[in-house]
Amino acid sequence: MEENRVRISDIAESLGLSTATVSNVIHGKTKKISDETVKRVQEKLEEMNYIPNMAGILLAQNNSRIIGVVIDDNPKYEGRVLEDGFVTASLNALSKQMNELGYFLMIKTTADYAEIPVFASMWNMDGLILMGFCEADYKKLRENMRISFVVYDGYFEDTDKIVNLVIDHYDGGYQAGKYLKETGHTKALCISDNYICMDEERIEGFKAAFSPGEVRVLQIPILKEDRMVYYKEHLEEIKKYTAAFAVSDYYALEFMHYLQKEGVKIPEDISVIGFDDNLASRDSIPPLTTIHQDADERASHAMSLLRKMKAGEAVESKITLPVHLIIRESTKNEKLC
Repeated sequence: MEENRVRISDIAESLGLSTATVSNVIHGKTKKISDETVKRVQEKLEEMNYIPNMAGILLAQNNSRIIGVVIDDNPKYEGRVLEDGFVTASLNALSKQMNELGYFLMIKTTADYAEIPVFASMWNMDGLILMGFCEADYKKLRENMRISFVVYDGYFEDTDKIVNLVIDHYDGGYQAGKYLKETGHTKALCISDNYICMDEERIEGFKAAFSPGEVRVLQIPILKEDRMVYYKEHLEEIKKYTAAFAVSDYYALEFMHYLQKEGVKIPEDISVIGFDDNLASRDSIPPLTTIHQDADERASHAMSLLRKMKAGEAVESKITLPVHLIIRESTKNEKLC
């Protein structure tokens, strides 16, 4: 026996019981065990200061109370996906929800969807929340994995078997564009590293608030080093615009900081709007005008959906949550100038 480590066999031997009986009491399987025996075992456990292997207990139960959150480690994050503002806010909100409901949170980052079923089954998880993977990955997971999962911002046509929890990306873009248009901006940039999925919806919503030809889309490189070169090459063109909308706070803040280093004033020379309303957007100089999405609301929905699926209840395949514009100091009213 390891020094100072009490084993189940030690408890059983001291009580004249089988190790199976003691193990069943520890794991809460006491239906076939007398109350007297249960009491004896519990008293002996306390007396001998037995420390259970909690992982083993959780894995042995039908309900492990473990929820896994798996995030696609896309190359654009350059190995720092957990530092992304949206991801950080989502994890923080999910952690609060799980603590309140008595669940355990386990996090995994991977670019290989095939690792997800192994991760989930290894810990006998009660459910999964997935972020950032593609349609084909989600469909394969649904076909080959028994554990229920909820997707954050998935994009796929057939949602009958996949629960998708999204926000109104188009309306968020439209709110940003409408605000800039109403405050006198007639030449605006839209900044994104792609023109598909949620970014496309945000861009199209933004453009819808303007007249044709008033918005130019800058499709920036994925890697930061390349983006800095891109901005330098297009700086004189960028200066011709009075406003810019980036599809994420991360890109908005990066763009804003680059311009400030080049002597461009925010918002005097150009107004900037982001999307997400992460903590960095509130602490930037100037604070960033942005589209707010409620991470707590989404986390609450995610946990409710997983619990319903675990109980065998029917759930909606797609739920769309609202967003709204938060006006801060990175934008100005051109009509007042």
